Amino acid sequence: MSVRSTAKRFTSVLTAASLSLALLMPGPAFADAGFRQWVAGFRATAVAGGVSGAVYDRAFRSINEPDPVVLEKARTQPEFTAPAWDYFDNRVHDQSVAVGQQMARKWKPWLDRIEARFGVDRYILLAIWSMESNYGEILKRDDIMRNVIRSLATLAYGDPKRSKFARTQLVAALKILQTGDIDESHLMGSWAGAMGQTQFIPTSYQHYAVDMDGNGKRDIWNSIPDALAASANLLRKNGWQAGKTWGYEVTIPAGKLPAGSKTLAQWQALGVARANGKPFKNGSDKATLKVPDGRSGPAFLMVKNFSVIKAYNNADKYALAVGLLADEIAGSNGLMQDWKRPFTKLSFEERQELQKRLSQHGLYDGKFDGKIGNGTKTAIMTYQATVGLTQDGYPSMEVLKWLRKK
Repeated sequence: MSVRSTAKRFTSVLTAASLSLALLMPGPAFADAGFRQWVAGFRATAVAGGVSGAVYDRAFRSINEPDPVVLEKARTQPEFTAPAWDYFDNRVHDQSVAVGQQMARKWKPWLDRIEARFGVDRYILLAIWSMESNYGEILKRDDIMRNVIRSLATLAYGDPKRSKFARTQLVAALKILQTGDIDESHLMGSWAGAMGQTQFIPTSYQHYAVDMDGNGKRDIWNSIPDALAASANLLRKNGWQAGKTWGYEVTIPAGKLPAGSKTLAQWQALGVARANGKPFKNGSDKATLKVPDGRSGPAFLMVKNFSVIKAYNNADKYALAVGLLADEIAGSNGLMQDWKRPFTKLSFEERQELQKRLSQHGLYDGKFDGKIGNGTKTAIMTYQATVGLTQDGYPSMEVLKWLRKK
């Protein structure tokens, strides 16, 4: 047998043995090897996109495997089907309003400058800050914040649905490192790569980030002026109309109303009126009627700035929550017509108490953050089953009273 054929036979045996070994070895080891190969291969793409090889190598020098938390989050993101009251109760509440008012006082000199420069209402910016990171509190949580480079590389490598998005965002994130605005050890964000106090994805950061405090860096992680100015810049560039509101809570007459956009004056002629009894401003402004909780719930006329807020997050509920929270931070008394909530609402502190008491019963092991997510709802339902209540999972005064007895 020739040397060549012997070598070929040996190679075939080795390949088969390697394959057998591969099938026996645990998955993560192969995922890691495949991930490292992907990282090595993507280097040329990043360099072609304007990232220096040195920056790329430095960014990945301690990243040798995908982030399993990111892959789990990507797999388990639920479709959003929560009722209106559930969404708004978790975002527009006494605590988010009180902290927003504190921040308005604390950052007033900078908010004055940002408002003067960009023409965007300060209370809208504060509401976005609350919605995106709970006024920066989320950035302090190690269980939430991830290395942005690793997260995006993980999605690009291991999530076919998000691969294209993640590859684009990864190149943009590497360019952020290249500018020196932040170093790789502090480039932290959500599992999907949203960054900083006001949660910008890397490409949005490139378009809208601002060095408001004048220190030579566009630092949306540590500089509140930079973060709020970036949000103001985004809204301004997407058409924010200075001095105008996002919309109005209204009352609507019985009977069918026409769909589509009409001027505020035209809506008024159809019997639509402000819920607080005040007149509409700028009657020639176009507005769209929305009833997110049905005709028997609160109704709203949305004007141009509402759609501008959706440039941040293209969901009506998000933009409405920003607008409602902004109004309350500014001093309004909240909705005239409340959401169709099938139980007695708890205050933020009472929601925290609910979580603590569920924990004392061994039913809840999450944070006492007043946010009613799936963990809290499951704990409530379990408790309701033990005491013979309807298992609806509602964070109600009725359930809290039962918990206080035990």
